[in-house]
Amino acid sequence: MVLFHDGLTFIALPAASGWTWTLSIIGLVLVIRAALIPVFVKQIRAQRGMQLLQPDMKKLQDKYKGKTDQLSRQAMAQEQMALYKKHGTNPFSACLPMLIQMPFFFSLFRVLSGITHANQNNTGIGAMSHAQVQQFDQASIFGAPLSATLLNFKGEGSYTAVIILSVFMIVAMTASQFITQKQIMAKNMSDEAMASPFMKQQKMLLYVLPLVFGIGGINFPIGVLIYWTVSNLWTMGQQFYVIRRMPAPGSPAYRDYMERRAKKGLPAVPLLGGSKNAEVVPEPVDVKAQRQQPQRKNRKRK
Repeated sequence: MVLFHDGLTFIALPAASGWTWTLSIIGLVLVIRAALIPVFVKQIRAQRGMQLLQPDMKKLQDKYKGKTDQLSRQAMAQEQMALYKKHGTNPFSACLPMLIQMPFFFSLFRVLSGITHANQNNTGIGAMSHAQVQQFDQASIFGAPLSATLLNFKGEGSYTAVIILSVFMIVAMTASQFITQKQIMAKNMSDEAMASPFMKQQKMLLYVLPLVFGIGGINFPIGVLIYWTVSNLWTMGQQFYVIRRMPAPGSPAYRDYMERRAKKGLPAVPLLGGSKNAEVVPEPVDVKAQRQQPQRKNRKRK
């Protein structure tokens, strides 16, 4: 973030401007999310593996249905781990990008929350010098300081602007997160995956996680809200691309994808993370191009 700020001030943007620091935060998001693309691809493969193993998982659950003894539970757990290993996946794969981001998120939260205190003590914080701390402490957008929170507002600026901007950012942050997960469940899950017990937990998280971040957002500085909102918007756009161009086999998005390819006369192609035995639509044949030759009838001799 500091490097982006130095670069922006080098091209004559005001050092203490809230928009300069906002662009620096957005630059930080873009760098982190671009670096996480390989992890995101791995996450997609793991999620596809979770979907492909659902039929086997259902058979396993039926096999041990009603068995509550310790040996049966242990055997079921071992067979589940063998299934995960066979398909190269695990139930926690969907959380991997978020877990990797959390150290950056909490570091930014700590830095931006301590800006005012560091300014009062004439010290720097993190990679920010005291001069940059002063600049950030003075920075604001739409009249709301970037270091202010909804519940802790001190210093210059309009508290009304802080309330309006914080509420707007919290709503945008939680809504983008909810839409992303809802989009995955509605369009990029097969019928077998939607019927699995694992999806019951995912449906619960669909509502719990946005609620947790929404409640926690009242304690986030506006700068942190900007970071998390931009990150969620990146995720939403990324998922939209994946669902449209690399849908999960057997999902509604997969059927729509194959229909689009068939209309364009394109052959089916293996999708990212898909099984080699996944459903394949044959390449359409141009019937008009194949003209049937008339057969000569044998004439009867008189």
